[in-house]
This record gives sequence, C-alpha cells and structure tokens, in this order.
Amino acid sequence: MASADARPAIFASTRRLTLPDIEHMNTTRFLLLVAALAANAHAGLRPAPVFTDNMVLQRDTTVPVWGTAAPGEEVTVGFAGQEATAKAGADGRWRVDLQPLAASKEPGTMTVTGAAAGALSFTNVLVGEVWLCSGQSNMEWSVEHSADFEREKSDANQPLIRHFKVPRKHLPFPAAEMDASWVICTPETVAPFTAAGYFFARELVRELDVPVGLLNASFGGTQIEPWISPEAAMGSTALPELAALARKAAPSTPEGKTAYEEYLKRLEEWVPRAKAAVAAGSEFPAPVAEPWITGNEQQLTRLHNGMIVPIIPYAIRGALWYQGESNAGKPSRYLEKMQTLAEGWRTAWSRPEMPFYLVQLAGHQRSKPDNPAMGDGWARLREEQAKALALPGFGVAAAIDIGETDNIHPANKQDVGKRLALWALAKTYGRGGPVSGPVFRSSRVEDGKVVVEFDHADSGLIFGRKTGPATVEPVTDSGPKWISIAGADKVFHWAEAVIDGSRLLVRSDKVPEPVAVRYAFTQHPEGVLLYNKDNLPALPFRTDTW
Repeated sequence: MASADARPAIFASTRRLTLPDIEHMNTTRFLLLVAALAANAHAGLRPAPVFTDNMVLQRDTTVPVWGTAAPGEEVTVGFAGQEATAKAGADGRWRVDLQPLAASKEPGTMTVTGAAAGALSFTNVLVGEVWLCSGQSNMEWSVEHSADFEREKSDANQPLIRHFKVPRKHLPFPAAEMDASWVICTPETVAPFTAAGYFFARELVRELDVPVGLLNASFGGTQIEPWISPEAAMGSTALPELAALARKAAPSTPEGKTAYEEYLKRLEEWVPRAKAAVAAGSEFPAPVAEPWITGNEQQLTRLHNGMIVPIIPYAIRGALWYQGESNAGKPSRYLEKMQTLAEGWRTAWSRPEMPFYLVQLAGHQRSKPDNPAMGDGWARLREEQAKALALPGFGVAAAIDIGETDNIHPANKQDVGKRLALWALAKTYGRGGPVSGPVFRSSRVEDGKVVVEFDHADSGLIFGRKTGPATVEPVTDSGPKWISIAGADKVFHWAEAVIDGSRLLVRSDKVPEPVAVRYAFTQHPEGVLLYNKDNLPALPFRTDTW
C-alpha cells in the first residue's frame, strides 16, 4: 500500500542528507547549502539507512519501508511473498507499507526496485521483535565492559539477536541520514552491543523463541530534554518553558514565524555589511543570532532530531529507557519530562500504547550514616522515576541493589536486562509472572509501629544481600540499615524493621508516636535490602511528602 512519508515535517529538510550543525557555519554557507538542497534532484534510489542486510523486522504489525528516489519514480518493495509499490513525490520521498508478517527465524531477502534505477536487495532478514534502546551512558554501556565478559562472550553465539547502533549526532533540525548497519550477535561482534539491551534481548529469545532486533540510540552524559521531539515539547502544558522554546524554534508556529521573519530581516541587513568587510579586508561583523535551538547535545530536541528521526517510522514493539543521572541535579518535573518524551515517541510511531520500560537509577557513591532523613543524591530523581508506574504503558525496573560505590556504570547489566524483560514478558507478551519488587502502597500506625503494605509483594518479603549477577542471599539476622522513622516533629531516627508476611513493621524507641517512614531514600543504600520472594528489590520510598 502506498502512502506519503509520515515523518513529522515541523523542521523537515528538503532532502535526506545530514544537515551539519548549522550554528557552526557562517550565514553565507548556510544560505548556499539551503539553495543547493532545494535544487537537488533525487537521482538515485536510496532506502532509508536503517534498512541493511541482517536487519530484524517487527512481526504482527504494518512494516513501513521508505526512502528516496527520482521524483515521480515508482518503487516496489518485495519481501516474504508480498509486493508493495509507491511513487516518489516531488521531493523524492517514497514509502510503502508491508502487511503484518509472521515471526521467522529463516533468513529472507528484501528487494527494493525502482522503475528507472534498478533493484537493490537486503539479505539475511529475520522477522521478530524490535525494541528501541535509548538514554545515556548506562544504556550505551557495552557488553564488553559488563560483568563476566569472557563468560558472556563465549555464550554470545546468538544469531537471532541483531544490533543497530545509531551514530551519535545532535542537530537543530531533523535529518534522516546516518551511516550504520545491522550486526548479527556472535562472540566476535557482541562486545560493543548495548549491554542492558543485549541481556534483555537474550531473555526474550529464550522465552519467545523469536528473533530480537535492538535499535540502540543512546548518548552518554545526556539529559532527557534533547531526546524529546519538537512536536511533544511544543504541545506540553506541564513544561511551559520547554514548549515556549520549541515553538519559537519552529517556523510553523506563529511565534516561530515571527522569529524567523525577524532573523531574515536582520540577515538581509547583515549581508551587505559582511560583503563590504570582506572587500575592504576589515573586521568581519558578528553573524546574526539564529532562531533555531543552538548549542550542544544537551539542548532541547537535538538528539531526537539527530538520532531518533532517522529510525522513524521503522516498526518497533516498544522502548527501553535508561537515563536520569544527568538530570539528578534537577529532579523536579522529571516525571512530566518522561511522559512528554514517551508521548512524543508514541505519536511519531503512531503507537499510542507503545510500551515504555525504564530503569530506575542504581546506587552510586556513598550515603551518610549520620543522616536518617536521607533524601540525598539521586533519591528524589528515583522517586520521580517510580511515579511512572502510574502512567499507562510504563514499567520501572529497579536497580537500587546493583550499584557500585566508585562506578557510575554498574557492571551488572545482566540483572538490568532481566528485569526489563520481566516487564515485557508479562505486560507486552502476556506471559504473566512477577514484574517488580515491592512498591509502597500504604501505611498506618498500630501500637507505636508503622505498618507498611506493598504492591508486588504477594510472594512475601525477605531481607537479602546481592553481590553481582548472583541470586539474592537471604539474611535472617538483621534488617536493612537504611530505614528511618519520624514523628510529628519531622525528625527522623534510624529504625528497626520486621517482616510480617507481605507487610513491613517499622518502629523505634526514639519515636513512640510515629507518622512517617523512609526506606533506601538515599544516594547509595548498601548492604541488606528489602526484596520480595521473587528476588526483586523494593523500590525506595517515603510515606511522607515533606
């Protein structure tokens, strides 16, 4: 079935070439580039760069295939007994939609044929499950640098797992070009794969027995804002400052139109002065400030433009998200930012219920044993992440028990992948089973103790200690160190905790009339922690809102 390219066109370029970071160009070069792009004819047949040998196509859904060709050229895509034809538009863009495909571990060949340009083919194509893996360095963190790499390497003969690493790129406008390819998982190739994504995929292959493709669009050290789409940012009522910035940067909005008109007027005044300066060999005038979003990879929408747009609308099942360290210094409204991010991606992929499973930040550095109120470090960012459990289609994989004091990148990515896979297997694939450790539900005071009840605790509670990817070691002679209690004076004291089935009883002789409890609400709660009997850690919590 033929259809127009559905990629958002707020900042659409006139061709599929990568636009350089325009703010690093002088204005004259920018104008020459725009003219060249507008005059360009799409002389060659070019499927989008995400289509390569060894790719995995998403099963059981419409599969878009798109690219560029000569304007008006008919393009036919063939795969698994299907053929679909589209005609390239005046801008050279074309798109076809293959009908839903059944999962297949047998390699297939996709052909893309232009009426004038001839045929291209992509070989060793599988059909299964495709997931977007995004975030900062803990998602980018490779298998090579994870725990037990030599053992994992020897176990990496996993030809059903394929990996596509989107190149790092931040841009002021969406651009579709990139240089990357799908890679089959083998002991020789697995080292640079996203570790969290790889261990997730391995669980899916074991449980579902279908191929799994990973689109790895991650960039170390980045905040969440640059991953948000322009459309989602502009439409956000919860983030007015981001909405205002995005609207001013978009020429399709009234604010943006005014900003660009003012820019062009100033530019017209600047060009004669610039020419005169060059002719006279005098000091060159400062370029006119641009209305688009300038700066580095930390700026709003720039990573979405450079790293997400090139893979839209490649058919995917859902998104995995591991990020937050770079936003920990400003945790306020992180929940709204995640929601805006997910809504933007769901809109871009026309998947309003697309799963969005995130990793809650692991412990790191050291907590202060003389601060029973806790609340330090990443505690409040984790609290924002935990709130996502109330959002449709979200899941939160706890990692509080796998952190490392001196390494912001915990080596145990095996548990990260497994815990993400629990969410997918239960909620996306309907397999059931546990998805989370205990999550605070409610509390009440009885006989000088705070009784805490949890969701995801039907199996019962245990105290335990975890070292590396091994199973949790139950601890029966002590409770967690990082639990505190306070009365109406809001002064916290370290407390004792006793398990009562699926409930936790918390008390302290120093607080005869307690009103609030905090657990693991700190940067790095090491040692004994609270788990359910499925060996999944409790999410840090507090019962107060102080």
